[in-house]
Amino acid sequence: MAPIRTYIFFGLNAVRVLSIVSLLLVFASSILVMVTDIEATNAYESGKQNSNTTTSQAFVDCDYIEDSTVPNQIGGLFWAVINRLFIIFQVITLVLSELGWPAAFFDRFFPVLGTQFGLGALGIFQGLIGASVLSQHVDDFTLVAAFFLFVIGCLNMLLGLIFRESAKERRSIRAWRAGPQDTLPTHTSPTSILNRSDTGTTGRTFNSSTVYEEKSREPTEFSAARSASRAGYGFGRQGEKAAGMKGFLISKPLETLPRYAARPTSSPSAASRPQSPILDTERHFQSSGTAL
Repeated sequence: MAPIRTYIFFGLNAVRVLSIVSLLLVFASSILVMVTDIEATNAYESGKQNSNTTTSQAFVDCDYIEDSTVPNQIGGLFWAVINRLFIIFQVITLVLSELGWPAAFFDRFFPVLGTQFGLGALGIFQGLIGASVLSQHVDDFTLVAAFFLFVIGCLNMLLGLIFRESAKERRSIRAWRAGPQDTLPTHTSPTSILNRSDTGTTGRTFNSSTVYEEKSREPTEFSAARSASRAGYGFGRQGEKAAGMKGFLISKPLETLPRYAARPTSSPSAASRPQSPILDTERHFQSSGTAL
C-alpha cells in the first residue's frame, strides 16, 4: 500500500490540473463574450439609426443591449470591455500562480499567491471571478465555464483550510523528488564542532573553549593591554589575576608520583636511623674515672 503522502500529492495535483483547465475555459469564454458584446453594440447602433421614431424609442428604453452583457447607458460598452479585460488579466495571473512561475515574483510582490501561502486565497479569487461571470446573462459555454471555476474555487478554499500553508509544498514536484525529510538528527563531524562558536548568553561552552580555538584566536586582547601599560604581568600572581579577569583559568595540576617510583610500606625504625655525629664525638672523647 502506498503511503498517504502519495495520495495527497496526486490528489492536490489533480485539483491543480482542474483549476488550470477551468481558468483556461474562463479565459476563452471571456474573449468570446467580449467579441459578442462589441458585435451586438454595433448592430444596436446601426439599427437605432435606420429605424423610425417608435422603434428608436424602444431601443432607448431597454436596460441592456440585445444579445449582450452591455448596459444601455453612457459608456456601457467601455465598462463591459474593461470588465472582461480585468477578468482575463486575473485569469492569467492565477494560471501563472498555479504553474509556480515566476515564484520569486509572487513571493515578493504578491505573497498571497506565492509559495509561503496555501490555496485559500487562490480559491477566493476563483470564486469571485466565477460569481462575477454568473451574475450576468451569458451563453451556455460561458455559463458552464464560470460554474466550473466557482466549484474549483470552493474546493481550493476547503483544501486551504485543511492543509493551510503546506498545501503547495505537498503538491510540489521538486519536494516529491527530494523525498521525505529525515526525522532523525544528522551526524556532525568533530571538526565542525570545533570551528563552531557559541553565541548564547549563558557563556562559553566546552566546545568553544578547545585548544584549537584558543590557538586560532588573534592575540589582540593581550597586545592591546600590553601596549597600553608598556609592561607585562609575567608568570606570577599578577599574571594569573589578569588572565582570570579576561576569562582564562589556569588550573594547578595534581601532585602525583611517577609510575616507576615505589610507595613506602612502613615508617623507618629507630635502629635504622643514623646516629648524630655529636653523640659519637662525645662517646669517643669521654674520659674514664681512672684517667689522669
